Amino acid sequence: MRIFLTGGTGFVGSHFVNAAHAAGHEVVALRRSRSVRPRVALAKSPVWLTKTMDQVSEKDMRGCDALVHLAAAGVSPQAASWDDLTKWNVYAPFRLCELAINAAVRRIVLSGSITEYGHSANRYRFVPPAATLLPTFPYAASKAASFVLAYSLAVERGAELYYGRISAAYGQGQHIKNIWPALREAALAGQDFKMTPGAQIRDFIRVDRVAAIFVDALTRKDVRPGRPLVENVGSGVPEVLSEWAERWWKHFGAKGKLRIGAMPYRENEVMRYVPAVSARIRRLAEVPEETAAPPRRRT
Repeated sequence: MRIFLTGGTGFVGSHFVNAAHAAGHEVVALRRSRSVRPRVALAKSPVWLTKTMDQVSEKDMRGCDALVHLAAAGVSPQAASWDDLTKWNVYAPFRLCELAINAAVRRIVLSGSITEYGHSANRYRFVPPAATLLPTFPYAASKAASFVLAYSLAVERGAELYYGRISAAYGQGQHIKNIWPALREAALAGQDFKMTPGAQIRDFIRVDRVAAIFVDALTRKDVRPGRPLVENVGSGVPEVLSEWAERWWKHFGAKGKLRIGAMPYRENEVMRYVPAVSARIRRLAEVPEETAAPPRRRT
């Protein structure tokens, strides 16, 4: 399968490139400039297309079997204005979907965020994919808006659309200010690490498992024309953030102190983001025993 990919140099995208190539697919990957490097080493380079998303043409997508959109502006902890979020997370993806459909690209695979649920997440022990989207901050709002447009377009045009809302992904190549790489850096440097009281409950999933799930979405038989499939992409195991941090702190052999409660919660913090995960996703999210993280506890 020939894949047109956005976000190929990013955190999830660079892992996707490796997973797609390992599965025997060909990848044409968009990048903003030649100077942008993938977040992780690539076993094989894709065919790079050096353009911004708003410069992509229908011609660029001809001959591709799937569009996989993993790029996004404003992913935490990076900030973006409402204008940029609207341009790059709403308008640009919608235009890419239109171009893909016009270019006879058979399948569209889009990445979303569990934060799209916002306040709805507090209503459920496990949030279903059909829950109302009530985002609480700009990035999440832009992703929710993008989803609504893509869903409607796929229904109207009879396109095959898979939409996966990613839970708390972590791993190699993640922005250093996210909690997992920040924990690791502090632990290996022998420093203390400040964090919130950590009562948040999350579903953590390793990034290479996220990539595997999106590669699987390329060939699923249950994605049908005009009937979008929306799923949560997580491990299916809820964990208390402080306990998760303590396990990793110990796993990294930290000499410093984990200072739980030294920082306040974010404004409008949603305390429980735990998605309902299908049996298929749960299976794909399983980590091989030889590379597994420290044991975790269900909550």
